[in-house]
Amino acid sequence: MKTILITMGDPGGVGPEIIARALGEARVRKCCAPIVIGDALIMERAFRLVGIPWKLRVISSPEEAVRRSNWVDVIHVPCERAAAPVSGRPDAAGGAASARYIMTAVGLMMERRAAALVTAPISKEALHMAGFPWPGHTEMLAELSGTRNFAMMLVGGPLRVVLATTHAALKDVPSLITRGRILRVIRLAHKACAMFGISSPKIGVAGLNPHAGEGGLFGTEERTIIGPAVRRAIKEGIPVSGPHPPDSLFHKAYRSEFDIVVCMYHDQGLIPLKMVAFETGVNVTVGLPFVRTSPDHGTAYDIAWTGKADPSSLVEAIKLAIQLEVDLS
Repeated sequence: MKTILITMGDPGGVGPEIIARALGEARVRKCCAPIVIGDALIMERAFRLVGIPWKLRVISSPEEAVRRSNWVDVIHVPCERAAAPVSGRPDAAGGAASARYIMTAVGLMMERRAAALVTAPISKEALHMAGFPWPGHTEMLAELSGTRNFAMMLVGGPLRVVLATTHAALKDVPSLITRGRILRVIRLAHKACAMFGISSPKIGVAGLNPHAGEGGLFGTEERTIIGPAVRRAIKEGIPVSGPHPPDSLFHKAYRSEFDIVVCMYHDQGLIPLKMVAFETGVNVTVGLPFVRTSPDHGTAYDIAWTGKADPSSLVEAIKLAIQLEVDLS
């Protein structure tokens, strides 16, 4: 039975509610020993909101956790506005609190005191309002854990995608995809396959341009950047091919002809994945010295604390976190 840390996310978002709903499901409780890292008062309110009459027990370390069906263990990290967490918008208090939850969790994960970390949604804007420089969860986790080579992977239905670039303007993407960057992400995709226990992976690399450049007619990045990176990876023994035309590549990946797709930019990978798994997509950070997953959605301030939030993606994130393994050798 693996111990899973779950950070509460932004107090004014849907994080507390979806955690309460997810932990109220028998299929989640049977497969792991969950510990919430966040404000205990806010979590109590969330359980009342969704009508789950469980008790919360404040503990100071993962070792104190006791698995029982009618209570939830919480490592209490206070939020300065715990009495009234609903804001409907990002604010500095929420950003500061969500950062503290993550910092606490990363410290415990780096000490190997839990098997995996699952993070509820935070707000990039709230982080910045609280004075933190990170553009999001992924970069924050990488810096706190001292990780230099990392990538965002999204999992949903039959698709797994790894992104070479994430939150960047489309006009900037061509200048961001270098041979070194593509090669690094291909290596991380190979590592991701190992996390899933795929012994003979098939990795496909998408082109940047329509028809993968059509021999240079629609762009040269495939010939000058992506192709050379793929060939170098093949020389290293990585089972990879490409660059492939993205439209046909995703059709093949959907039919399980590829185990993972390396994408050049955010929407290239996220549009097909969300088409097939909008409610159940999971974000995985590849390259960290521990397993980290999260739901593939944001804080949803517009429906936070209304009882309407769907926990499906968080449930899938918890289930996936239990399955993954990170090789630290």
